[in-house]
Amino acid sequence: MRTQTKLAVALGTAVVLILAVLVVGVLRQSGEGPRAVETGGTADTPLMRADSRILGGAGSSAVTVVEFLDFECEACGAAYPVVEQLRDDYQGKVTFVARYFPLPGHFNSERAAWAVESAARQDRFEEMYQKMFETQAEWGEQRVGKDRLFRGFAEDLGLDMAKFDRDYASDEVRERVQRDVDDGEELGVTGTPTFYIDGEPFQPSSVQDFYDRIDDALSA
Repeated sequence: MRTQTKLAVALGTAVVLILAVLVVGVLRQSGEGPRAVETGGTADTPLMRADSRILGGAGSSAVTVVEFLDFECEACGAAYPVVEQLRDDYQGKVTFVARYFPLPGHFNSERAAWAVESAARQDRFEEMYQKMFETQAEWGEQRVGKDRLFRGFAEDLGLDMAKFDRDYASDEVRERVQRDVDDGEELGVTGTPTFYIDGEPFQPSSVQDFYDRIDDALSA
């Protein structure tokens, strides 16, 4: 049975810290906040494009969880294990989508997104996505480029390094990341993490909020 208690057991005492940082991340948004998006059908929307990166496979239901994220953002790093647990609990039912939204104040966030997108072009998106969050403390909040470190991650994953290098330096990868940013800005996203569930902006105050909202969406 999926409950907040189950998640707390899985994450241990880190849950309290995760929630605190997550709420701070959500509150970074200003103004009226992100706008809702009509979902359903096959229409391409700023929330989810045909080439948006999906974690794992698409779910059997129409329910989607979309996160605009920055790999260097501490709040996103804190939310990461929550999202991983949700993915495990709703595996095969819900589609989880990651949208790049590197913030200007983070020196290596764009580079991290380029590395993840380059890995995605070798069908290793999820592995590099996880690598970035699991190593965030090693490279985040630094004012020197971590290109070599990110290349090392690609080597660890056994990627074709000639292709990775070409993609990492390409205008195509940079434009692909920027398209996600442009979509987020069109929706009114100003901070990370910003979550959407079934087209509606979602601001959790607890882990249980995620479960309640997703279960409601599945019931509907």
